[in-house]
Amino acid sequence: MQCPFCGFRESKVVDSRHTDQNTIRRRRECEECKKRFTTYEKIETTPIMVIKKDDTREVFDRDKVKRGIMKACEKRPVSVEDIEKIVSKVEYEINRKYTGEVESNVIGEIVMDSLKDLDEVAYIRFASVYRQFKDINTFVNELKNILTEKGE
Repeated sequence: MQCPFCGFRESKVVDSRHTDQNTIRRRRECEECKKRFTTYEKIETTPIMVIKKDDTREVFDRDKVKRGIMKACEKRPVSVEDIEKIVSKVEYEINRKYTGEVESNVIGEIVMDSLKDLDEVAYIRFASVYRQFKDINTFVNELKNILTEKGE
């Protein structure tokens, strides 16, 4: 592993831990400059193709999911760690349940279920884009559904 500070190619692992189902976090120390840095090892899986609404297909992109969630959580009290957990959950679920292909609506539903429990405003923001609310009535109906589920 090349040191990001000095470029030396030798480092030692100081600490290792599992961060989620497919990732190992390693804390490393450069043998040359003695600075520490973190690396992540990820289990490589067969790429999953996402079937979009228009029937086109593209490779599942973890970063695309993360960007969508981050946009919904903008200016909300949601940590980067919480966002990363949702993205990892999405990735884990589709790799566990699907081989080859998954419909985009499955990914959207997993994200929305997670956001609903985490932050209702972020959930509504994500749902408004994902479900393509056409008018204010659709938006109000979704809010009513949330209130009904909460028992209010």
